[in-house]
Amino acid sequence: MTTRADSARRLVAWGVVLAAIAVVLLWALYQVRQVLLLIYISAVFAIGFMPIVRVVERQRMVGTRRLPRWLAILILYTVIICTIVGVLMATIRPLVQQGRGLVERAPEMLAQGQRYLVERGWLQHPITLEEAVARAPGVGGDTVGTVVSAVFGIAGGLFGVVTILILTFYLLVEAESIFGRFVRLFPREQRTRVGTVSREISFKVSAWLGGQLLLSAIIGTTATIGLWLLGIPFFFVLGVIAGVGELIPMVGPILSAIPAIAVGLTVSPGKALAVVVFFVVQQQFENHVLVPKVMQRQVGISPVMVITALLIGGSLLGIVGALLAVPTAAAIQVVFDELTQDEE
Repeated sequence: MTTRADSARRLVAWGVVLAAIAVVLLWALYQVRQVLLLIYISAVFAIGFMPIVRVVERQRMVGTRRLPRWLAILILYTVIICTIVGVLMATIRPLVQQGRGLVERAPEMLAQGQRYLVERGWLQHPITLEEAVARAPGVGGDTVGTVVSAVFGIAGGLFGVVTILILTFYLLVEAESIFGRFVRLFPREQRTRVGTVSREISFKVSAWLGGQLLLSAIIGTTATIGLWLLGIPFFFVLGVIAGVGELIPMVGPILSAIPAIAVGLTVSPGKALAVVVFFVVQQQFENHVLVPKVMQRQVGISPVMVITALLIGGSLLGIVGALLAVPTAAAIQVVFDELTQDEE
């Protein structure tokens, strides 16, 4: 005969076992967090590309046969690569010319900048490139280790990009099968609703991708024009750097402004100050007006939610978190709106 004490002990034992299982699962998930992050990034890109793939897929081949999914994805990849190559071909000549001039004038600019710092007592004496490298943090006795770490870091980043591209491809190929299994997790009467929500999320994430490219083009163009008006040499190269930096959340705009400020300093301190003011104004306008408005128009989420999502994402996962903040917020908003809408 089972007593109340036996039942309580059995309940406690089951509670301990379930708690132990939960701890082990959380520990395992933490250990593979980088892999899960790559999968999530790939899923976001796959969701964003899905509406475009479906449009391409509807095109007819010879006769009435539709394009296979894998071919539609390859066409999308090809168009993206050709677009990038086309932009590079259109800009490569002035980019190379200004880039070569920048490299040729780099020693003169370095010397001029150092003279300015020495005259004001901010630097004791001019230093050579070798001295600057020797004084750099982490360089010296552990130079080999620093170089090896940098090489492994670059290799790891390239591996991650390739992994995301491949995984995104296969997620797109098997999207219907994956979505079918996901929908079957819900009661039959809720499956139509889940499908509607999923399509809405897909359109919003796709719009987010377009918004990111639009922001990059706006920042690159305005930076090029602004630096040209300020009379800064190599404005085209510096504008391209600013546009590319816009694709990297948080640190990208800051890092892309440093070369422009350095080039401005070689002209005059006033030019350098003008460049600093220009980039500060541009970034403030972008962060508080351009990004919220573009994302509101493209993705349909409020400026307050965009700024909040960027702050939370950046705080949790740094650059990657800021990159994924807006599409994640858009997906959460779609689910929240669906759950809170009044039943008709």
